[in-house]
Amino acid sequence: MKLSQHFSRQEFACRCGCSQDTVDAELISVLEALHSAFNHQRIIIASGNRCMAHNASTGGVRTSQHLNSKAADIRIDRINPAAVATKLEELYPNQYGIGRYKNWTHIDVRASKARWER
Repeated sequence: MKLSQHFSRQEFACRCGCSQDTVDAELISVLEALHSAFNHQRIIIASGNRCMAHNASTGGVRTSQHLNSKAADIRIDRINPAAVATKLEELYPNQYGIGRYKNWTHIDVRASKARWER
């Protein structure tokens, strides 16, 4: 099922196979804006929605925004994850959770600003 022009519900489904696949509409809007900012390069959803069991098995924190359908760990082919995080910070300087990781970028649409690097 298509959620937007470039994203489908299946991309955000919990990876354990439990069929939990809800996605916050605001997250889709942020990802569509990022898609445009990177000249329409494909955004790969490495991790979207997570059930509690899958979140625990991946080492996710109990307050993870993935549990609330408000987060995605993403990659863009041939774009350094740091550049993706920087672009998100430029687009949303006072909003959302943006995490910098070696192989992906975390984005979530929490109500407050948060930044971290791991």
